[in-house]
Amino acid sequence: MSFLFKQSNSAPQASEMAESANVRISTPEEAVARIAYLASDLIVAVQPSLAVDSEFSSHLKKLAGQKAPSLVAKTSDAVPEVQSVRHNTDPLLSVFTPLRAGRLVSVTTISSILVPSVAHLYKLANLPVVLHVALQPKSFPDYSAITSIRNSGWTFLQSQSLQEAQDIALTAHALAIRSGKGVIHFFDPASSAKDEPISAEDRDVARDILNLDNVRRFQAAPVSGSGIYADDGRVALVTEQPEPVPTATSEVNGVSSLEIDTAATSEATSQTSSQSSQMSATSSPPSVSTATTIEEAAPVVTSEDIYKYVTSIWGQLNTAVGRQYNAFEWTGSSKAENCIFLFGSNSDLFSDAIAQAQSDDAYANAGVLTARLYRPWLGAKLLEAIPKSVKRIAVLEQISRKTTKWGPLLIDVLTSVKSAVGGVETIVGNQLGYISSETVQQALRGIFQNLTSEKPVQNLEVGEREAPQETPEYGLEKPKLETAYTKILDQLFGSRVFIANSLESENAGISNTISASPEYGFGSLLARKERKHKFVSEVKEAASSGNFLTEVPKRSLTKWLSSAEDAKKADEAADEVISKLTLDNSRLSRALLEKKDFFKKQTLWLVGSDAWSYDLGNSGVHHVLASGENVNMLIIDSTPYSERAAADANRRKKDIGLYAMNFGNAYVASTAVYSSYTQVLQALDEADKFQGPSIVLAYLPYFGEHDSPLTVLQETKKAVDLGYWPLYRWNPENEKKGEANFSLDSERIKKELKEFLDRDNHLTQLMRKDPQFGAALSEDFGTEIRAQQKRKAKDAYNQLLEGLFGAPLTILYASDNGNATSVAKRLGTRGRARGLKTTVMAMEDYPVEDLPTEENIVFITSTAGQGEFPQNGKPFWDAIKDNTELDLAAVRFSVMALGDSHYWPRKEDKIYYNKPGKDLDRVLANFGAKRLCDIGLGDDQDPDGYQTGYSEWEPKLWEALGVANVDGLPDEPPPITNEDIKLASNYLRGTIVEGLNDTSTLAISAADSQLTKFHGTYMQDDRDIRDERKAQGLEPAYAFMIRCRLPGGVSTAKQWLQMDEISTTLGNETMKLTTRQTFQFHGVVKGKLKPAMRAINRALMTTIAACGDVNRNVMCSPLPSQSKYHQAVHACAKRISDHLLPATSAYHEIWLTDDDDKKTQIAGEAIQDFEPLYGPTYLPRKFKVSIAIPPHNDVDVYAHDIGVIAIKGEDGNLAGFNVLAGGGMGATHNNKKTYPQTGRMFGFVKTEDIHIACEKIMLVQRDHGDRKNRKHARLKYTIDDMGVEVFKGKVEELWGQKFEEPRAFHFDSNIDTFGWAKDETGLNHFTMFIENGRIEDTAEFRMKSGLREIAKVHKGQFRLTPNQHLILSNVADEDVPQMKKLLAEYKLDNLHFSGLRLSSSACVAFPTCGLAMAESERYLPVLIDKLEACLEENGLRQDSIVMRMTGCPNGCARPWLAEVAFVGKAYGAYNMYLGGGYHGQRLNKLYRASIKEDEILAIMRPMLKRYATEREEGEHFGDWTIRAGIIKATTDGRDFHEGVAEEESDEE
Repeated sequence: MSFLFKQSNSAPQASEMAESANVRISTPEEAVARIAYLASDLIVAVQPSLAVDSEFSSHLKKLAGQKAPSLVAKTSDAVPEVQSVRHNTDPLLSVFTPLRAGRLVSVTTISSILVPSVAHLYKLANLPVVLHVALQPKSFPDYSAITSIRNSGWTFLQSQSLQEAQDIALTAHALAIRSGKGVIHFFDPASSAKDEPISAEDRDVARDILNLDNVRRFQAAPVSGSGIYADDGRVALVTEQPEPVPTATSEVNGVSSLEIDTAATSEATSQTSSQSSQMSATSSPPSVSTATTIEEAAPVVTSEDIYKYVTSIWGQLNTAVGRQYNAFEWTGSSKAENCIFLFGSNSDLFSDAIAQAQSDDAYANAGVLTARLYRPWLGAKLLEAIPKSVKRIAVLEQISRKTTKWGPLLIDVLTSVKSAVGGVETIVGNQLGYISSETVQQALRGIFQNLTSEKPVQNLEVGEREAPQETPEYGLEKPKLETAYTKILDQLFGSRVFIANSLESENAGISNTISASPEYGFGSLLARKERKHKFVSEVKEAASSGNFLTEVPKRSLTKWLSSAEDAKKADEAADEVISKLTLDNSRLSRALLEKKDFFKKQTLWLVGSDAWSYDLGNSGVHHVLASGENVNMLIIDSTPYSERAAADANRRKKDIGLYAMNFGNAYVASTAVYSSYTQVLQALDEADKFQGPSIVLAYLPYFGEHDSPLTVLQETKKAVDLGYWPLYRWNPENEKKGEANFSLDSERIKKELKEFLDRDNHLTQLMRKDPQFGAALSEDFGTEIRAQQKRKAKDAYNQLLEGLFGAPLTILYASDNGNATSVAKRLGTRGRARGLKTTVMAMEDYPVEDLPTEENIVFITSTAGQGEFPQNGKPFWDAIKDNTELDLAAVRFSVMALGDSHYWPRKEDKIYYNKPGKDLDRVLANFGAKRLCDIGLGDDQDPDGYQTGYSEWEPKLWEALGVANVDGLPDEPPPITNEDIKLASNYLRGTIVEGLNDTSTLAISAADSQLTKFHGTYMQDDRDIRDERKAQGLEPAYAFMIRCRLPGGVSTAKQWLQMDEISTTLGNETMKLTTRQTFQFHGVVKGKLKPAMRAINRALMTTIAACGDVNRNVMCSPLPSQSKYHQAVHACAKRISDHLLPATSAYHEIWLTDDDDKKTQIAGEAIQDFEPLYGPTYLPRKFKVSIAIPPHNDVDVYAHDIGVIAIKGEDGNLAGFNVLAGGGMGATHNNKKTYPQTGRMFGFVKTEDIHIACEKIMLVQRDHGDRKNRKHARLKYTIDDMGVEVFKGKVEELWGQKFEEPRAFHFDSNIDTFGWAKDETGLNHFTMFIENGRIEDTAEFRMKSGLREIAKVHKGQFRLTPNQHLILSNVADEDVPQMKKLLAEYKLDNLHFSGLRLSSSACVAFPTCGLAMAESERYLPVLIDKLEACLEENGLRQDSIVMRMTGCPNGCARPWLAEVAFVGKAYGAYNMYLGGGYHGQRLNKLYRASIKEDEILAIMRPMLKRYATEREEGEHFGDWTIRAGIIKATTDGRDFHEGVAEEESDEE
């Protein structure tokens, strides 16, 4: 039988029944979850972690994902809320507030949360919440979790089979609603493991039993009272029980029947209401006249009331489905003399064994009692359930943690039975252990033999004490990345660190949960300190009167005692004393050496999680602080920023940092290893040195076991930048030194911290110290200002328009790359010229509630990602797409959409073309708005790009608005171009100085941001946190990238140290070795930009012309094996670089002034304000020069505007150079007019003329390059348009010389050669692998620190390679051992990487590059990880395959020359290219477009396997792909788009 067979007359209900007929339920958790979903507004799903579903939550989320309707949820779609909560974060805190608000709440959980939540249970007992509890551990549940809370005031119901779980779950919800009291439904999931699947619940039966009249009445009357932290004494009263709802509009308890959901007025529900009325009639108060002034107090709900309600519910259930339930269930003969009362698992196991007993078995004809209604305990009902024939009862209690001699159930039974008149003579308590089907008969024999003996033994143990071991599902949540902080502890303190409650430590007989608690750890540390004191006493005694073989140990011990509390001195003395005791080897020496760990001053730590922050007053955190002991706490908070609202809603998670600072005696720091590694080191070190309690809060957001470092990094950046997790240090000892107690290490603080600082005037001091951060510091985190900003801005603009005549026109835009913004602003200008009252704003800034009041509105939107709205259009779209209330009947509108019909080449993806605009057009029409004109579709593939479609659309718009033919329209000014900006800049000055001095913003103007590129810096913003900052009403997190000009990539050791210091103090603590062979810094905020520039120049480097429309950094092969030859070639690189340097003095004026604005001339006395080479508009586009030294093409010489190939003479010295011209990597997706190109050979040039030849090529480009279209402005297009010979002729004409015939050369590769090499002078060079050029410290790899230590002692050079690696150069033989030791210590000597990884390269891309469409540097290592197993399987691990990745098609990592390349197309999607030449001599070609990781792996794995089996001797991967017919060779850049493997379709 099941609910399935209940009849229904309703068609929708019949449909629901048909759906249920297809559902078979196999586990009690699923059965319970489905009932909870039907009967709740909110289900709190307690999970092992937020990333790991419980046996309940997986089903709940599936139902919610399907939008399955609940019977009671008051949401618009009747879908209840499912809220996931970690099991160790006080989950019942999430219950009280929604209950108070009139929401029916249920909790699905395991039993381990019950005892820790006992205080909340008492307070929630008189509210209609339901807890569904799966007993734990799974293999052998401990019922003490139930007995320990049996007196908390809740009703307890037990189920023991799959079908019972379904029925009793429904009973629990109906009973909670009927009684107004909390109900706990508990069960052992393993008891029903062998049950056959059952049918799904019947919604009609569930509706009848729940009684929706009762439900709506509770929902309509929110519960008054204070929060969960103050007991308001609420009790459930009989008068609160719902009465039947009459028809028409009469009121019951003040609630009109018209206010009740229509579902509650069905015939079935009305019948149920009548039954409920009859059942509660006797308990209702007598009718009282409204004139009566004295009211009789309503009685509270009693045990008898509970029994009356539950038996009524079970009666309904029996009528509906034919299953009967009782408060106490009896199984067995009605004439039994002996029985067992079981409070434990597998009652069926015992019942079946008794039923199958032989007549001579001791337990034959016995009975089995179980408690269905465990609390309230109804002794009278127990006596009714026990047959009169029973004389002996064996009570079996499955309780692992007994706290009293007699079990709680035994006491219940004794109290009930012995006080009554009956035939029971003997009651024996038994402690029930683990019983299996193999041992049940033996157990029963023992039970009944003892029960029937003359003197039965009480508390007899039955079964095994221990069940089979299992992996705990709900252990302490330990993120995979948590070891980051403990590794830093090891790095800082080494063997001195002692972690008292390490999750890995073995604590005999103590569970992980207990051993990792602050109380346990604190006790452990105090014990450790006591042992240390005792040890010191032993040492004192030994030093004064000990029996050693010699006097030496005494002197060493005395020396150690004098410095035992000084960590550094104690460690030094410890090594000596241990050595002396070892040599002495006396009995006393050996005894002391057994405790030798105590000779070193230990740093004592407790490591915990944010679970400690939920009840600080009662936790070990409070005890540590109150004790004043010198103990350090490292508390790791793993709540991801993006889940902070859900995680903390209605909860009491405390700020431990504020709590500790208010104590006044503790050191406190808030850190985040993925934000500032240096600050973590500083905080831990200061905590160790502080004499008193220290708390270091460590942020490590954690979703799940498979979190990538990228995910953690992005979450951390959001949390820190927006003030959710400020970085700070608080040291109360600083006051004694006259220093500030509080140090802020990030820029924004949250409201609570601000209030604390305000209290003691710390914030004012801080803002005086760092005035540039004043605006940020004074902002409250989380202020809801965005909506107010929108309203204020729009109202202000409307006031400006009031005086104008003409029809109103609102233009809203959503822009991804600026095109939609430009179109909207231009349209607005044209509208105003036609007399329209025109408003132009971003969609995200528009108050959606004003939409129905608009008369004429136009939308301009581009297309982002996979057919998505641009970021500044998403809030608007999200607000209207599912809106059911908008009425736009009075609104006229039109949409102009901008997109690229070729962007998504596959036919199935064509729907993404202009999808945002099309969706917006459709939705607005559905709301009743009238089209001014049909949607306009701008296509980048049209002859004039999107302008083709736009020029057709705009006239139709003016026609519809009646302003098509307007005389006297003013001429529109042409758009400002880069050429205009350069010309007006006064030789690159612009208004840069004024922008730097403007403290109201972190940005500079758009024009100045173009000019600063010439100075070597780009303005960027952190795209990881762009959306969150918008949501907070903040401008983007603007910062600057600085690139050095470093010809040939050669740096001294001193310069390395200076660059390291700049990155740490003025940047984001990392350095980037770029593919242009130089240093690059990121995250330099505007206030630190000038100090950084000055610091770089103090290091005798510069940044001028590292970017911009000039000749940029000149590259040169590092060539460690030929030192003298490299020196000669490098000198030429330096000469070219200096010769082509801009001459303007603007750089010195802006950046190299003292505090009094006086010039500091570092690199010369250049003061002229003209450009003899460049002129006032400089070059049409960037210009790049590189020098290769055969046989190594590591600079990718074919990829640059000028490629210079060094030619060695017969005497072994440099003879001159072959010159290539017209290479270049930049391109635009789907624009076939753009393409990469390789350099064309011009000829040979002597050494002394090379800089002049380069100059003349550059000057011809200056005069003939395209200055109108920047996408066509590079030298490669100039040469292709003019022809190689024509261009070459102009160069020779200007030069007055001819290029000689090129000399012979050959290349072997374009990758680096790793490891040690010795040059002809006897000096040594070590090429180390730096993945994608990123120099940083992590907990796992302290690369930056290691290189800093090497630079401190290195006497030679560092050479940066064009492949982003690093050469430790010019190491003398006598220094090699020291270098090798340092390299090994910091793991910098590790070259055991796959050939693919060693040959890979990636650009920066996200989060700082504004052009990035996809990840690159942060993703390529992850992709290679997933390919390396395939390489290993096919014997390709050591084979070099050149793989490159970029986030966009501009080509910074020179992807077009790689054998296999991935170029970002959208976030997570890449174009794949194959067939590049291994020597860098041939361009690759498009193989697949817009593919994601799963497709990449599906393509690469079989292709690598095929390459391994088909390749010829020495054949490289790129060559093989062409020979195998996988891709066609690209012979010239102009053929780059021809014959691609995946032709882009024109179909829409």
